Amino acid sequence: MKQPWIDKAKTDSLFILSPPFVILAIVFFCQGWLHTLEAHYSFYTWLFFVVFIDVAHVYATLFKTYLVPKAFQERKKLLIALPVICFFIGVILFMLGSKVFWVTLAYVAVFHFIRQQYGFMRLYSRYETKTRLGVFLDNLTIYTATGYPMLYWFMSPQRNFTWFMKDEFFTYKNDALLDVARYLYFIILGIYVLRIGLTYFKTMQFNIPKNLIITGTALSWYFGIVYFNNDLVFTMLNIVSHGIPYMALIYLKEIKQDKSGSIGLIHYLNTYKGVFVYAAILIVLAFSEEYLWEIMVWNEQFTLTGSGAFENWHFLLVPILVVPQFTHYLLDGFIWKTKKAP
Repeated sequence: MKQPWIDKAKTDSLFILSPPFVILAIVFFCQGWLHTLEAHYSFYTWLFFVVFIDVAHVYATLFKTYLVPKAFQERKKLLIALPVICFFIGVILFMLGSKVFWVTLAYVAVFHFIRQQYGFMRLYSRYETKTRLGVFLDNLTIYTATGYPMLYWFMSPQRNFTWFMKDEFFTYKNDALLDVARYLYFIILGIYVLRIGLTYFKTMQFNIPKNLIITGTALSWYFGIVYFNNDLVFTMLNIVSHGIPYMALIYLKEIKQDKSGSIGLIHYLNTYKGVFVYAAILIVLAFSEEYLWEIMVWNEQFTLTGSGAFENWHFLLVPILVVPQFTHYLLDGFIWKTKKAP
Protein backbone atom coordinates (compact mmCIF):
# COMPACT_ATOMS: atom_id res chain seq x y z
CA MET A 1 0.00 0.00 0.00
CA LYS A 2 1.00 3.62 -0.45
CA GLN A 3 2.22 4.84 2.93
CA PRO A 4 0.35 8.03 3.97
CA TRP A 5 3.34 10.13 4.99
CA ILE A 6 2.59 13.78 5.66
CA ASP A 7 5.93 14.81 4.18
CA LYS A 8 8.15 11.77 3.67
CA ALA A 9 9.25 8.76 5.69
CA LYS A 10 12.42 10.32 7.08
CA THR A 11 10.96 13.59 8.36
CA ASP A 12 7.70 12.06 9.59
CA SER A 13 9.60 9.35 11.46
CA LEU A 14 12.07 11.78 13.01
CA PHE A 15 9.76 14.58 14.14
CA ILE A 16 6.24 13.11 14.42
CA LEU A 17 6.49 9.38 15.08
CA SER A 18 9.72 8.87 17.04
CA PRO A 19 9.41 11.33 20.00
CA PRO A 20 7.49 9.00 22.37
CA PHE A 21 9.82 6.09 21.60
CA VAL A 22 12.97 8.20 22.07
CA ILE A 23 11.76 9.66 25.38
CA LEU A 24 10.66 6.25 26.62
CA ALA A 25 14.11 4.83 25.83
CA ILE A 26 15.72 7.69 27.79
CA VAL A 27 13.36 7.05 30.71
CA PHE A 28 14.26 3.34 30.85
CA PHE A 29 17.99 3.52 30.18
CA CYS A 30 19.01 6.85 31.76
CA GLN A 31 17.40 6.69 35.21
CA GLY A 32 20.48 8.06 36.98
CA TRP A 33 20.73 10.99 34.60
CA LEU A 34 17.03 11.78 35.09
CA HIS A 35 17.41 11.77 38.87
CA THR A 36 20.29 14.24 38.53
CA LEU A 37 18.23 16.48 36.24
CA GLU A 38 15.29 16.42 38.62
CA ALA A 39 17.41 17.12 41.70
CA HIS A 40 19.80 19.79 40.39
CA TYR A 41 18.55 21.18 37.06
CA SER A 42 14.82 21.69 37.53
CA PHE A 43 15.01 25.21 36.05
CA TYR A 44 16.49 23.91 32.80
CA THR A 45 14.02 21.05 32.51
CA TRP A 46 11.21 23.56 33.05
CA LEU A 47 12.72 25.92 30.46
CA PHE A 48 13.25 23.23 27.82
CA PHE A 49 10.16 21.07 28.22
CA VAL A 50 7.51 23.48 29.49
CA VAL A 51 8.54 26.71 27.76
CA PHE A 52 10.44 25.70 24.61
CA ILE A 53 8.13 22.80 23.74
CA ASP A 54 4.78 22.95 25.54
CA VAL A 55 4.17 26.69 25.42
CA ALA A 56 5.95 27.05 22.06
CA HIS A 57 3.73 24.53 20.28
CA VAL A 58 0.69 26.67 21.13
CA TYR A 59 2.06 29.46 18.92
CA ALA A 60 2.64 27.09 15.99
CA THR A 61 -1.11 27.45 15.36
CA LEU A 62 -0.40 31.01 14.17
CA PHE A 63 1.26 29.59 11.06
CA LYS A 64 -1.98 27.89 10.02
CA THR A 65 -4.29 30.76 10.92
CA TYR A 66 -3.46 34.36 11.77
CA LEU A 67 -0.19 34.58 9.80
CA VAL A 68 -1.65 33.03 6.63
CA PRO A 69 -3.70 35.70 4.77
CA LYS A 70 -5.85 33.21 2.85
CA ALA A 71 -6.59 31.09 5.93
CA PHE A 72 -7.34 34.19 7.99
CA GLN A 73 -9.84 35.48 5.41
CA GLU A 74 -11.56 32.10 5.22
CA ARG A 75 -12.10 31.96 9.00
CA LYS A 76 -11.94 35.67 9.83
CA LYS A 77 -15.01 35.79 12.08
CA LEU A 78 -13.93 32.70 14.03
CA LEU A 79 -10.32 33.85 14.43
CA ILE A 80 -11.36 37.27 15.71
CA ALA A 81 -14.21 36.12 17.95
CA LEU A 82 -12.65 33.05 19.59
CA PRO A 83 -9.86 34.80 21.57
CA VAL A 84 -12.40 37.34 22.83
CA ILE A 85 -14.78 34.55 23.85
CA CYS A 86 -11.92 32.69 25.57
CA PHE A 87 -11.03 35.82 27.54
CA PHE A 88 -14.57 36.40 28.81
CA ILE A 89 -15.03 32.71 29.65
CA GLY A 90 -11.74 32.94 31.56
CA VAL A 91 -12.92 36.00 33.49
CA ILE A 92 -16.18 34.29 34.45
CA LEU A 93 -14.40 31.10 35.52
CA PHE A 94 -11.81 33.02 37.54
CA MET A 95 -14.53 35.01 39.28
CA LEU A 96 -15.99 31.67 40.37
CA GLY A 97 -12.65 30.86 41.90
CA SER A 98 -9.05 30.19 40.89
CA LYS A 99 -9.57 26.45 41.33
CA VAL A 100 -12.68 26.45 39.13
CA PHE A 101 -10.64 28.21 36.45
CA TRP A 102 -7.72 25.76 36.47
CA VAL A 103 -9.86 22.64 36.90
CA THR A 104 -11.93 23.60 33.85
CA LEU A 105 -8.81 24.34 31.82
CA ALA A 106 -7.27 21.01 32.88
CA TYR A 107 -10.23 19.03 31.54
CA VAL A 108 -10.20 21.04 28.30
CA ALA A 109 -6.45 20.40 27.97
CA VAL A 110 -6.85 16.64 28.46
CA PHE A 111 -9.57 16.56 25.81
CA HIS A 112 -7.32 18.53 23.45
CA PHE A 113 -4.36 16.18 24.01
CA ILE A 114 -6.54 13.13 23.36
CA ARG A 115 -8.07 14.63 20.23
CA GLN A 116 -4.65 15.45 18.81
CA GLN A 117 -3.71 11.77 18.87
CA TYR A 118 -7.03 10.91 17.26
CA GLY A 119 -6.35 13.55 14.60
CA PHE A 120 -2.92 12.14 13.77
CA MET A 121 -4.40 8.66 13.53
CA ARG A 122 -7.10 9.83 11.13
CA LEU A 123 -4.55 11.77 9.07
CA TYR A 124 -2.43 8.64 8.70
CA SER A 125 -5.54 6.60 7.81
CA ARG A 126 -6.52 8.73 4.83
CA TYR A 127 -5.45 6.22 2.15
CA GLU A 128 -7.06 3.21 3.80
CA THR A 129 -10.28 1.63 2.55
CA LYS A 130 -12.79 2.64 5.20
CA THR A 131 -15.29 0.26 6.74
CA ARG A 132 -17.58 1.03 9.67
CA LEU A 133 -16.04 -1.73 11.75
CA GLY A 134 -12.48 -0.69 10.89
CA VAL A 135 -13.08 2.97 11.74
CA PHE A 136 -14.87 1.99 14.95
CA LEU A 137 -11.98 -0.25 16.09
CA ASP A 138 -9.39 2.41 15.24
CA ASN A 139 -11.33 5.02 17.22
CA LEU A 140 -11.91 2.63 20.11
CA THR A 141 -8.19 1.82 20.24
CA ILE A 142 -6.91 5.40 20.26
CA TYR A 143 -9.49 6.49 22.85
CA THR A 144 -8.69 3.44 24.98
CA ALA A 145 -4.95 4.15 24.74
CA THR A 146 -5.52 7.66 26.10
CA GLY A 147 -8.68 7.18 28.15
CA TYR A 148 -7.59 4.33 30.41
CA PRO A 149 -4.47 6.14 31.74
CA MET A 150 -6.63 9.16 32.57
CA LEU A 151 -9.20 6.90 34.25
CA TYR A 152 -6.35 5.36 36.24
CA TRP A 153 -5.30 8.87 37.27
CA PHE A 154 -8.84 9.64 38.44
CA MET A 155 -9.29 6.35 40.31
CA SER A 156 -5.87 5.46 41.71
CA PRO A 157 -3.75 6.61 44.66
CA GLN A 158 -2.30 10.10 44.48
CA ARG A 159 -0.12 10.75 41.43
CA ASN A 160 3.14 12.66 41.98
CA PHE A 161 2.43 14.99 39.07
CA THR A 162 -0.27 17.42 38.00
CA TRP A 163 -1.55 18.93 34.80
CA PHE A 164 -1.87 22.45 36.20
CA MET A 165 -2.48 22.27 39.94
CA LYS A 166 -3.00 19.87 42.84
CA ASP A 167 -6.42 18.18 43.10
CA GLU A 168 -7.45 19.45 39.67
CA PHE A 169 -9.40 16.31 38.70
CA PHE A 170 -12.41 14.68 40.29
CA THR A 171 -11.18 11.48 41.93
CA TYR A 172 -13.07 8.34 42.84
CA LYS A 173 -11.05 5.44 44.24
CA ASN A 174 -12.57 2.10 43.30
CA ASP A 175 -10.11 -0.77 42.89
CA ALA A 176 -12.70 -3.24 41.59
CA LEU A 177 -13.87 -0.90 38.82
CA LEU A 178 -10.28 -0.04 37.97
CA ASP A 179 -9.47 -3.75 37.62
CA VAL A 180 -12.31 -4.12 35.13
CA ALA A 181 -11.06 -1.09 33.21
CA ARG A 182 -7.54 -2.57 33.10
CA TYR A 183 -8.77 -5.88 31.69
CA LEU A 184 -10.82 -4.05 29.05
CA TYR A 185 -7.80 -1.90 28.20
CA PHE A 186 -5.56 -4.87 27.45
CA ILE A 187 -8.36 -6.77 25.68
CA ILE A 188 -9.07 -3.84 23.33
CA LEU A 189 -5.39 -3.29 22.57
CA GLY A 190 -5.01 -7.04 22.04
CA ILE A 191 -7.93 -7.08 19.59
CA TYR A 192 -6.30 -4.23 17.68
CA VAL A 193 -2.97 -6.07 17.43
CA LEU A 194 -4.74 -9.27 16.35
CA ARG A 195 -6.74 -7.40 13.72
CA ILE A 196 -3.63 -5.72 12.30
CA GLY A 197 -1.84 -9.08 12.13
CA LEU A 198 -4.74 -10.82 10.38
CA THR A 199 -5.14 -7.93 7.95
CA TYR A 200 -1.45 -8.07 7.08
CA PHE A 201 -1.48 -11.81 6.40
CA LYS A 202 -4.61 -11.47 4.24
CA THR A 203 -3.64 -8.38 2.24
CA MET A 204 0.11 -7.98 2.87
CA GLN A 205 -0.62 -4.33 3.70
CA PHE A 206 0.63 -2.54 6.80
CA ASN A 207 0.08 1.15 7.52
CA ILE A 208 3.41 2.05 9.12
CA PRO A 209 2.77 5.63 10.35
CA LYS A 210 -0.76 4.96 11.63
CA ASN A 211 0.35 1.96 13.65
CA LEU A 212 3.38 3.84 15.00
CA ILE A 213 1.13 6.71 16.11
CA ILE A 214 -1.20 4.32 17.93
CA THR A 215 1.70 2.39 19.49
CA GLY A 216 3.56 5.54 20.52
CA THR A 217 0.39 6.99 22.03
CA ALA A 218 -0.34 3.84 24.02
CA LEU A 219 3.22 3.61 25.32
CA SER A 220 3.67 7.28 26.24
CA TRP A 221 0.30 7.57 28.03
CA TYR A 222 0.60 4.24 29.85
CA PHE A 223 4.17 4.64 31.03
CA GLY A 224 3.86 8.39 31.64
CA ILE A 225 0.74 8.12 33.81
CA VAL A 226 0.20 4.53 34.96
CA TYR A 227 3.55 2.73 35.14
CA PHE A 228 5.73 5.56 36.42
CA ASN A 229 4.63 7.95 39.14
CA ASN A 230 7.22 10.65 38.54
CA ASP A 231 6.76 14.31 37.65
CA LEU A 232 9.71 14.60 35.26
CA VAL A 233 8.86 11.37 33.44
CA PHE A 234 5.25 12.48 33.01
CA THR A 235 6.38 15.91 31.81
CA MET A 236 8.81 14.48 29.26
CA LEU A 237 6.46 11.85 27.82
CA ASN A 238 3.41 14.10 27.87
CA ILE A 239 4.95 17.28 26.50
CA VAL A 240 7.46 15.92 23.98
CA SER A 241 5.01 13.41 22.51
CA HIS A 242 2.45 16.17 22.07
CA GLY A 243 4.42 19.33 21.32
CA ILE A 244 7.17 18.21 18.92
CA PRO A 245 4.81 16.36 16.52
CA TYR A 246 2.43 19.33 16.47
CA MET A 247 5.14 21.85 15.64
CA ALA A 248 6.48 19.48 12.99
CA LEU A 249 3.01 18.97 11.50
CA ILE A 250 2.52 22.72 11.13
CA TYR A 251 5.87 23.16 9.44
CA LEU A 252 5.71 20.12 7.16
CA LYS A 253 2.07 20.48 6.12
CA GLU A 254 1.40 24.21 6.29
CA ILE A 255 4.76 25.81 5.53
CA LYS A 256 6.82 23.32 3.55
CA GLN A 257 3.83 22.27 1.44
CA ASP A 258 2.43 25.79 1.05
CA LYS A 259 1.12 26.18 -2.50
CA SER A 260 -0.44 29.62 -2.20
CA GLY A 261 2.42 31.24 -4.11
CA SER A 262 2.28 34.29 -1.83
CA ILE A 263 5.44 36.19 -0.97
CA GLY A 264 5.61 36.68 2.76
CA LEU A 265 6.63 35.10 6.05
CA ILE A 266 5.33 31.62 5.14
CA HIS A 267 7.17 31.74 1.81
CA TYR A 268 10.40 32.83 3.55
CA LEU A 269 10.16 30.08 6.15
CA ASN A 270 10.03 27.45 3.41
CA THR A 271 13.82 27.48 3.16
CA TYR A 272 16.69 25.74 4.93
CA LYS A 273 17.24 28.74 7.22
CA GLY A 274 13.50 29.14 7.62
CA VAL A 275 13.27 26.06 9.82
CA PHE A 276 15.48 27.74 12.41
CA VAL A 277 13.62 31.04 12.09
CA TYR A 278 10.34 29.17 12.63
CA ALA A 279 11.71 27.52 15.78
CA ALA A 280 13.19 30.82 17.01
CA ILE A 281 9.86 32.65 16.59
CA LEU A 282 8.04 30.00 18.59
CA ILE A 283 10.66 30.03 21.35
CA VAL A 284 10.69 33.84 21.64
CA LEU A 285 6.90 34.01 21.82
CA ALA A 286 6.77 31.18 24.35
CA PHE A 287 9.46 32.65 26.59
CA SER A 288 7.84 36.10 26.46
CA GLU A 289 4.49 34.69 27.54
CA GLU A 290 5.96 32.52 30.28
CA TYR A 291 8.07 35.40 31.58
CA LEU A 292 4.89 37.45 32.01
CA TRP A 293 3.25 34.53 33.81
CA GLU A 294 6.23 34.33 36.15
CA ILE A 295 6.53 37.97 37.12
CA MET A 296 2.79 38.63 37.30
CA VAL A 297 1.36 35.37 38.62
CA TRP A 298 3.65 32.47 39.59
CA ASN A 299 6.87 34.08 40.90
CA GLU A 300 8.59 30.68 40.88
CA GLN A 301 11.35 30.85 38.24
CA PHE A 302 11.52 34.65 37.86
CA THR A 303 10.36 37.48 40.08
CA LEU A 304 10.45 41.26 40.19
CA THR A 305 10.54 43.64 43.12
CA GLY A 306 7.00 44.71 43.81
CA SER A 307 5.47 41.92 41.74
CA GLY A 308 3.00 41.31 44.57
CA ALA A 309 1.10 44.34 43.31
CA PHE A 310 -0.10 42.26 40.38
CA GLU A 311 -2.03 39.94 42.69
CA ASN A 312 -4.99 42.29 42.89
CA TRP A 313 -5.26 42.15 39.09
CA HIS A 314 -5.14 38.36 38.68
CA PHE A 315 -8.85 38.30 37.82
CA LEU A 316 -7.88 40.05 34.55
CA LEU A 317 -4.24 39.06 34.09
CA VAL A 318 -4.78 35.30 34.32
CA PRO A 319 -7.64 35.22 31.75
CA ILE A 320 -5.60 37.48 29.42
CA LEU A 321 -2.43 35.40 29.70
CA VAL A 322 -4.29 32.14 29.15
CA VAL A 323 -5.96 33.37 25.93
CA PRO A 324 -3.27 31.93 23.55
CA GLN A 325 -3.43 28.53 25.25
CA PHE A 326 -7.23 28.44 25.60
CA THR A 327 -7.69 29.61 22.01
CA HIS A 328 -5.27 26.94 20.78
CA TYR A 329 -7.26 24.22 22.57
CA LEU A 330 -10.56 25.30 21.02
CA LEU A 331 -9.29 26.46 17.63
CA ASP A 332 -7.68 23.10 16.97
CA GLY A 333 -11.15 21.61 16.82
CA PHE A 334 -11.92 23.71 13.73
CA ILE A 335 -8.76 24.25 11.68
CA TRP A 336 -7.99 20.60 10.88
CA LYS A 337 -11.43 19.70 9.59
CA THR A 338 -11.50 19.10 5.86
CA LYS A 339 -14.44 19.44 3.54
CA LYS A 340 -15.91 16.14 2.48
CA ALA A 341 -15.77 15.37 -1.20
CA PRO A 342 -19.17 15.68 -2.92
